[in-house]
Amino acid sequence: MKRPRSTTVVLGLLCVMYLITYVDRVNIATAASEIRRDLGLSNTRLGLALSAFGYPYLLFQIFGGWIGDRVGPRRTLFLCGVIWAAATMLTGLAGGLLTLFLVRVLLGVGEGATFPVATRAMQTWTPPGRRGFAQGITHAFARFGNMITPPIVAWLIALLTWRGSFVMLGCFSLMWVIGWFWYYRDNPAEHRGITRAELDQLPNRGVLVRQEMPNVPWGPIAYRMIPVMIVYFCYGWTLWLYLNWLPSFFFNAYRMDIMKSALYSSTVFSAGVVGDMMGGIASDRILRRTANVRRARLLVVVGGFLGSFLTLLPIVLTHDLRISVVCLSIAFFFAELVIGPMWAIPMDIAPKYSGTAAGIMNSGSALAAILSPLVFGYVADVTGDWHLPFIGSLALLLLGAALAFTMHPEQPLHASDLELQPS
Repeated sequence: MKRPRSTTVVLGLLCVMYLITYVDRVNIATAASEIRRDLGLSNTRLGLALSAFGYPYLLFQIFGGWIGDRVGPRRTLFLCGVIWAAATMLTGLAGGLLTLFLVRVLLGVGEGATFPVATRAMQTWTPPGRRGFAQGITHAFARFGNMITPPIVAWLIALLTWRGSFVMLGCFSLMWVIGWFWYYRDNPAEHRGITRAELDQLPNRGVLVRQEMPNVPWGPIAYRMIPVMIVYFCYGWTLWLYLNWLPSFFFNAYRMDIMKSALYSSTVFSAGVVGDMMGGIASDRILRRTANVRRARLLVVVGGFLGSFLTLLPIVLTHDLRISVVCLSIAFFFAELVIGPMWAIPMDIAPKYSGTAAGIMNSGSALAAILSPLVFGYVADVTGDWHLPFIGSLALLLLGAALAFTMHPEQPLHASDLELQPS
């Protein structure tokens, strides 16, 4: 049997990481009804606990990406994995709102740096022409994690209670941590299994350019990435609404049991797997045909936002279950088309500081992770209507489509912008 290419194995490890991190961050959504009953929480209080993940997640987007650029993805993701695995297991010990809030904060600490640092790993291990594909397939695995989590968690709850389900999932995370540290190397050229043909396709032929702890040109990078961050906030609002509240939406709006709501949620999330893959592939294909980076990224991003808006609109107009499932699924597919090209943009704009740039961009989603669960829970408590909170998503999807034209991935930072600044 032919041995897989080292670049393929590294991409595979990152795909598994994306899957596991999303399992560990959305498992609470499926267990929410059990947790709320066991701990005596309202929707608003549960929303507060769900939002706790977003505070350190926001902080560590930029800080974690900066650490990844300096220390390297191997050690950074190892430490992150240990923290998020421990936080997942400790969730099973939560005894009230305060302890649930604190373990969700710890989970945000562990997962906050993962995607920016993974982008840094892709920068050195992925040929430039496959960046959209790499981002698309890794995020497709994240959505696959969304898809399989509801039925798995529902099954584990029936088998082990909701507390035992978190302990079991945390143990699986530790297994990935060991595998990553054993196989991955920050410098592709130092990996014993990589071939010369693979190295020839990588940036700088796989040789990591080592610098003496350079000062990051924060001003130029922030100036270029803030428009991207705002667009990503518009996407992130809808994403976190789905991740945190979709099982509860089916459970409460349609009076389902936990297993049925989990299966309906899984159906909706499955559309995101396809969307993630297609978005990255489409963006790369447009880039190869036109050699126009801006067109390759923006055509997919704007199309995704508008498609999601149009197909999500019926949710607030009808309460029919079949229509809701179909519309939520198609809207999630279109929203996920955005992922591949959006995560390729930090590598387009600031390749030498892609971890930092990706962290700035993902800060938009992290802020949405704080606000979206709070707003949804509050609106559901005050109005009793589980369809009404989707209006906020509709508005932000339109805004994201409009603001996408402020992004300029075709203009990478010039050498003068990236000159080392005095300490």
